[in-house]
Amino acid sequence: MSDTGSEHRLDQIDRRIIYALMGDARNTSAPDIAEHLSVSGATVRNRIARLEERGIIKDYQATIDFEQADGSLMNLYLCHAPFGEVEAVSRKLGTVPGVINVRELMGGRRNLHVLAVGRDTDDLRRIGREIEELDIEIEDEFLLQQELHFPYLPYGPEESRPGKPLADYMSLAGGAEVVELTVEESAPIVGCTLEEATQKNIIEEQTLVIAIERDDTVITPKGDTEIQPQDVVTVFSPGGAGELVAEGFRSPPDHEA
Repeated sequence: MSDTGSEHRLDQIDRRIIYALMGDARNTSAPDIAEHLSVSGATVRNRIARLEERGIIKDYQATIDFEQADGSLMNLYLCHAPFGEVEAVSRKLGTVPGVINVRELMGGRRNLHVLAVGRDTDDLRRIGREIEELDIEIEDEFLLQQELHFPYLPYGPEESRPGKPLADYMSLAGGAEVVELTVEESAPIVGCTLEEATQKNIIEEQTLVIAIERDDTVITPKGDTEIQPQDVVTVFSPGGAGELVAEGFRSPPDHEA
C-alpha cells in the first residue's frame, strides 16, 4: 500500500522532477533531469521511486489522438449525479464501453465530467444512453476538438536565480531554519570534512548538517564525513539566515557558468 501524499513535504528537487515529468515523461530520463538539477541520476531515480511509493506520482499515461488513430470522435458529457453517490457512479462509468476518463467535481450541478470515445455519432449516442441508465443526468455535451497539457509552472525553474543550485528553506519556531540544497562542483565545502568546514568557518559551529543524500544512499553525517559535489545536504541553522548558510555549498560567482 502506498503512503499518502500529505505525509510527504515536497522540496525543490521533488518539484523540479515532477515539472520535468509533466512536460514529457516519455522522453525525459533520470540523467536528463539530473543534469539540469546538478544532482546524480541515482538521486533522481531514488526521488521518483519515493514519489511513486507515496502516491504523489500516480501513473504515466499515453495521450492518444483517437481521430488520428482511426477517425474516432471524443465527446465530453457534462453530467449530474446525486450528491453522496458521485464516487460510486464514477466507478460504474468505467464499465461503459468508450468511457476513458471521469472527473468528479466538489460541487455544482455538473459534478461529473465524462470523456468518451465513439466510432461515430451513433456510437456516442449509445454511450449517452448507457450513462443515463446509471441514473446520471446528462446536462450538456460537446465534441472535443483538442486537449492540451502543460507542466505546473510553480514547480518549474526559478528564472530569477539562473545557475544557482536548488535550495529549499523551512522556517521553524524561534527563528531557526532547515535548509536542503545541492552542493555545487566548486563550492568551498567540497572536499572538506564537516569538522574541517567548521574550522575554516565555511559553516558556523552551531550549524548542523543533519543528513546527506548521495546517489541512492542517505548518510548520517559525522565530523569526518567529507562533502562531495552533488550531495544533497540538509542543514539546521538555529539562527536562520538560510541564504548565508547556503553560500558554503555554492560555487563562488567567478566559478559559475
